[in-house]
Formats: sequence, C-alpha cells, structure tokens
Amino acid sequence: MTAVTEVAVEIGKLMEAVRGGRAEEVPALLEGLGAAERRTVLARLKVLRAEVRGWESKRPREAADVRRALYVAGAGCHPGAAGAATWLGGRDLLPWRSEGGDLVLRVVAGQTPEWLADVAGRLAARPSVAEHSYRVIRGLAERAGCAVPATDGYVLGWAWEFRAGRRWRRSADAPALLDRLREDPQTPVLVVHALSMAESPDELTWTLTEAPRAHWPTAVAALVGEGVLDRAEVLGAAVSRLLRGGRPRDLRFPLDVLRLVEPTAAEFRERVPDLVGMVADGPSPIAGYAQEALAGLAADGTLPTGALAEMTGAALFRTEKKLVRAQLTLVGKVLAREPGAAAELLPAVAEVFGNEDTELQGRGLKLVGRHLSAVDGSVRLELAGQAGLLSPVHRQAAVELFGGSVEFVAGLPYEEILPPVPEPQPVGPPAATVEELVEDLLAKGVSDDPVRFERALDGLVRHAHRDREALARAVREAFGATSWHEPYHFAYESHGVHSVLAALVGTVERSWFGSRLSWEPGATACLHEGLTGIRDTRLWEAASLVGTDALPFLLAAPTLSTGGIDPATLVERLRAYRDAGVEPAPADLAQALLRVLRADPGAGRAAEEAWALDTPAGLRLAAWLRSEKPLAADVRVLGREEDRSLLRWYVMHRLVVDIADNAVVREEFPPSFRWLGGSLEAAPRQCSHWIVGGEHWASILPADREVLAACLVPSLARSVDGGRETTEPLTAAAEAEGRVGRAVALALALGLGNGDADDRLRAVDALLVLASRGDLDARRVGEELAWLLAEGSVKPNRLADAARTAAATGAYGTVWAVLAAALPEVLGAEKPVRGLGEVLAVAADCVERCGARDELAGLDGVASAKGSTQLVVQAKRLRDALRR
Repeated sequence: MTAVTEVAVEIGKLMEAVRGGRAEEVPALLEGLGAAERRTVLARLKVLRAEVRGWESKRPREAADVRRALYVAGAGCHPGAAGAATWLGGRDLLPWRSEGGDLVLRVVAGQTPEWLADVAGRLAARPSVAEHSYRVIRGLAERAGCAVPATDGYVLGWAWEFRAGRRWRRSADAPALLDRLREDPQTPVLVVHALSMAESPDELTWTLTEAPRAHWPTAVAALVGEGVLDRAEVLGAAVSRLLRGGRPRDLRFPLDVLRLVEPTAAEFRERVPDLVGMVADGPSPIAGYAQEALAGLAADGTLPTGALAEMTGAALFRTEKKLVRAQLTLVGKVLAREPGAAAELLPAVAEVFGNEDTELQGRGLKLVGRHLSAVDGSVRLELAGQAGLLSPVHRQAAVELFGGSVEFVAGLPYEEILPPVPEPQPVGPPAATVEELVEDLLAKGVSDDPVRFERALDGLVRHAHRDREALARAVREAFGATSWHEPYHFAYESHGVHSVLAALVGTVERSWFGSRLSWEPGATACLHEGLTGIRDTRLWEAASLVGTDALPFLLAAPTLSTGGIDPATLVERLRAYRDAGVEPAPADLAQALLRVLRADPGAGRAAEEAWALDTPAGLRLAAWLRSEKPLAADVRVLGREEDRSLLRWYVMHRLVVDIADNAVVREEFPPSFRWLGGSLEAAPRQCSHWIVGGEHWASILPADREVLAACLVPSLARSVDGGRETTEPLTAAAEAEGRVGRAVALALALGLGNGDADDRLRAVDALLVLASRGDLDARRVGEELAWLLAEGSVKPNRLADAARTAAATGAYGTVWAVLAAALPEVLGAEKPVRGLGEVLAVAADCVERCGARDELAGLDGVASAKGSTQLVVQAKRLRDALRR
C-alpha cells in the first residue's frame, strides 16, 4: 500500500468517525495526519457541517453527536488561531458547558503557546461563547502559560462551575465554596472582575439562606481576611461597582461583600467622595449603606464639614423619606456638637424646603430655626430665599422666623402643567437588504419593542417573497443549528419569529400548521391567552405562507409607533394585493382591521376607496371603517361574600370582564380572534400561568383602548399585592385610540395602587398622557380608587406615592380632581383607613398650589377630631386650604 493510499485511508477513517458521531476517536485519528492532510479534512468537515444543519427536524440526536465530533475535529485541523476560534465559537457547534472540551485540548496539544493564548483570548472575548467554553479556554490558557482571560463571559462560566452539579445542596461531603475558591489560582483575578461586572452571575446573588455552603460574599470576606484576596482591590472594586448603580439584583453581591469585609473608618475616609456619590445617585439600599458609613465618620468627628454639607444636599434632594429623616437627624446631632458648622450646613438643610412632603419641610424648618442665631446676615438672607419654596402650611412659621425677608411666590394665576400631547411617530420601512434584516432579527431587544418586532417580521416576509433561498442561507449562517424542531421553542426563542424562521429553512413539520391556525381560546381561557393567541396565530400563518406568492408582504404591519395603521395606507396595500391577484391571509387581514384607525380624519375617504376596490377584503375594510359598533368591553365587580372565614375575597377574584357581542368579529374573523366578538362566556378569567408577550398586547388593539384596558384589568388586579411589570402596557393604552370608559379608569386605579414603585410610575405616565390628550375621566378614576381604598385592595401609602409623583410634574389640578372623587367614601368610613393621612397630605398640597375651592364630604368630621395624628393634622390642613 502506498503512502498516499495510507493517508487516504486514515482520512477516510477520521471522516467515518466524525460522520458517525464518535468524537472520542477523533484525537487518535488526527495524530497521524500532517498539515496538508488536515487542510483536506477541514474542507470535508465544512461540507458535512452544512449538511448536518438540515438534520434537525428528523435526526436531532444524530445531529448532536456529529456536531460534537465536528467541534473536536475542526479544532485540530485549523492551522490559524483565528480560524480555530471561529470554528469553536460557531453557534451550531458550541457545546453545552464545554462538553468535549478535553478532546479539543488533546487535538491542539501540539500548537505553540502563542497560538493557544490567541485562541483562548478570542473565545473569552465573546460573552456567550466564553460562558459555554470555560473549560476549553482555561485549558488553553494553562497550557499557554498566559494570564487569566478575565472577561464577563469567562467569569460566568467560572462561577457556574462552582455549582458542582449542585452537590453543595445535596451532600454534606461536598467541598464548601470557600475551600474550592481557596484552592483555585484564578480566584484573586476573577473575584475582583466579578465584583465589577454590570450583571452579576446568578450564583453570586444567592442569599445566605438560599445557599449557606455556597454564599459567595461570605467566602470572599473570609479570603480577604486570610490574605488570599487583596483587601484594597476588593474594596475598590465593590465601591466602584456600587457607585455605577444598576439593578438591585446586580448590586447585591458587591454590597454584601462590602458589609461583610467591614471597611475601617480609615478606609471609609479614603472613599468619602464615592460614598457621597452613592448617597446622591445610588438605589435606596446603596444610598442607605453609604449614609450609614458617612454618619459613622461624622459621629467620630472625622467627616469634613464640607463633605457633610455636600452629602446633606444630596440626601435631602432624594424622595425616600427614611433617608431624608436620617439626614436631618444626623445634621441636628452634628450642629448640637459643633454650632460653628451652621453657616455651612444650614444652606444644605434648606434643600428640604422644596421637598414634596410637608412634614419633612416642617422638620427642616425647625432645625434651621434652632440654629439660625449661629449664622450671619448673609446666610440668614440665603435661607430666607430658600424658604420661599415652603408649602403654604409652613409659610406663617417662616415669616415668624425670617420676618419680612422671606418672599413667597404668590398672586400668580395657577397654570396646570401637563406633558405634551404624544404624537405617534411613523414607522420606518423594513430592512432594504438581507444583511440589514438579519441584523434586525439578531438585535437585542427586538422582542420587547412591538414596532421593531413588526418591522422585522414584515421584512422577513418581504425578503422571503423576493428570494427565499438567499434569505434561508443568510438565516442558517446567522442562527446556526438551533432546536427549531421543538415546538415549545417557537414562543420564546429569537423574538417569537422562530416558527417563521423554521418554516423558511424547512425544519418545521407542515402538519403543525393546521391545529395552530385553527386555535381558539376555550371558555375558561383568560384574556391574556386570547391576546397572545392572536399574535401566535399570525406568526404561524406567516410561517405557513412565508416565501410563497400568497404572502408578498404583511397587511398588518403598523404604520405608526402606537401599532395603528393609517386607513389610506391599508387601502393601498389591499390595492397591491388585488393587482397581484393575491387573496389576503385571514389572520393578517383580521389584525390589520383591528389596527386600522377608524377615528382617523381620513377614514371616511379611505372607506370609499376601499369599497371601490370591489374585492372581498376591500368591502370588509369599508364596512369596518363605517361601522358604528366598534369592539367594546365592560368590567363588573362582584359583591363580597358574607362569610370570608374560609377564603380571602381578593379583588382579583371579583372582577368580571364582559366582551360585548359583535357579530362581524364572531362570524368573519379567524377562530383565534372570535373571542373579541363576545364568543366566550363571561367569567373572571384569572391568570394561573406565566404571562409572556405582554409588551405586544397594546399593539394588537391600538384602536380599541377600552377593550385593551379591560384585558389588562385581571393582571393588574392580581399584582396589586405582588408581581411586577404588569403596568407596562398602560402607557401604550393611554396613547391608543378609542373609547374611554370604566375599564380604562379601573386599570389606572389599579396601576396607581400597584405594589411595585416602577409599575406605579408607569401608571402615572398613563394618567398624565390621558390628561394631556383630554381623555382622562378624573372623577371616574377617583370613584374606582374610592372602593379599592375602602376595602383595602389599594394601600394609601402606595396611592400617595403615585399621586405625589404625578403632582410634582405640575399636574396639581389633575391629581386633585382624582383625589376629590376618591376621598369622600373613604373619609366617611366607620373605621379610619390606616395611612390615609399620607393621601390627605398630597391632596392638601395640590389644593394649596392649584387654588381649588370646594366642600369635601366627610372632611369636617375627621378634621374636627381630637388628637395630633397625621390623619387629623392633614385633614385640618386640607379643610383650611379648601376654604381659603
């Protein structure tokens, strides 16, 4: 046998092993091959890799084994570091957590240290690749003798390795995290990097209760004490990370480390500017920690007065009452000990005069009054100028303190300040090239933005119609081999378009289309399933038709940022369909009808042009635009049960949403849309499942605001005492078109009383948007709040926070109009509502600023009560303000 024949046989054996998915045989078979032979093998491996991409739907397990063998063989055949790194980081080849990594290290053992270090660096620089290639990267770096590649992705993989298959939870014999970190030579570098990461690895955020043997902050603090970790580096990284701010979850690790390491007073003094910055801009827990640290220095007399003044101005500018009270107390103690610091500290204290909370204003004014004699005339004049910001309730006290030098802004007519009326922005055209489209599909955040999502989906349909094969090649290259053969991936992966992508590249079973296109929610389905089902049906319909002449482009692609479609544009799209001899896809047309803006000034003209098309779709559009019976919904509240001893009667159990009867929708729309015509029986329709895709709900019904709000009510009611991000569609609903009725008012009321501060802020935005558009029914919102407050579903402190935030924008009259309708029922309750004093304080502030004059039922009875509780004090203040 000749040498050439022997080489050919060896290459054949290697390719047979790879094609058979026997990765373990690859290293030995590669040993006898030279550089030229490996180049020959590499060309064949690339052909096989492309072939395997088409096996996903019918031979998934076999494909996985072959990809593993390809992963190993390709690493051993690439002569250049760049090519090897690209191969090892390929989306379709990248294994789960470095599976096959030991085999890769064997096949590259003969490469130079420089080559190994180059590949390690390239892999570590790609976050998702580095996380799953941790063992390979580590092995390459150790063999090259190079520095640890400290990147976010590499640290994610490193931290995951310490789970040890979660043995620390299951076995008392498993080594503790501390022991394993102590033994790992990479720990000093990677812990410091982990402290600095913008997004902390999940393992590092576990609490001591969740994972006592794997609590990272405890282990890190112990290693600092042992000298394994450099104390200055750890403190510097933790403080720097906290100073940058971010999500509470991502700040938990550095904050816990800092608490456990327990910096000394000297170490805190070195970082006073950073601590002051945290007080000014950090999230509440971080600001509170920094405040405590600086307060300790102040108590020792080692905090410079200038730093304390800067810290005071920052703390008093914040909205958290706890921080403001603590700062006023701290300054009071310092001034009692050092009266000479008054000239520098009192102007900072005066920051509180502009606070929204009148009780805090009063505390600050008393503090200034106690130490005013210690300052000269210039400081006194400065403080008097700041006193002009005080609420009317404190103005008499300010005049008595400062005399005639205080000037209040008075006599000017009140002017309500509302945000500009939001103007819907036109949606740009879809991507002009396949390359731009792929970038759109891969872009982060596409799934969270309905406009970007719809633009990408329309682009996908258009380019598939023009050149299906070219687009399919680009998609395979960009996305690699994914689990598109598994149905459950379609709802969650790749921004919800995986069903369309899978159909485009031919890896979806055609038999799936029938059941999904005929899906209809059952009588027990919740409204959110109905909304999500509409979106899913559209995607499956697009998947069934993508790349065919039956779907040249989407009729339902929005023309405006609200999700709405300009009527004239929809007519033009139907005309293009008619001229091409194409019948509209049922779900696409149905969604287009739901999105077309029937209240648009050009709707009448568009109806005439649609009628003139003389096509079934044109006639349907014309009738839809002329219809005097739009979609409608109503919300009813069931009465309380007499006996609640066995079941707490939550508000979410009592709300019933009724979808009005609409024969056109029930008879002419596809099955997944028919519930919008009243086909489901009236039921509370609570959600017992994880809600997915809520950000798209508003764009499904951009012309029917009241129906959209009714669909949101169940989840809003459910999250009054828990849950987050349920109010996200509220602002979009406020910007939508259509009727405003009880559903909108109730959705706003529930949002304003939400348990999450960010959710309340979004509800405030929606309230102000409606007010600026002239669509807010303040009385109705107040009436919904009244019964929610009275029965305890909405907590007064949460409503007060939302109302105060809205009023602070300048909308005092709007907020008062809402509260004026909400308060009488609550004030007249037999038993005082706990915490109502906070709401009365906001109401009083609104009345004092907007100059409202009115009589509020039930107010006199509360205001005339004896005592000095906040409820009584604020009731008197509100009564006096209304009578001025």
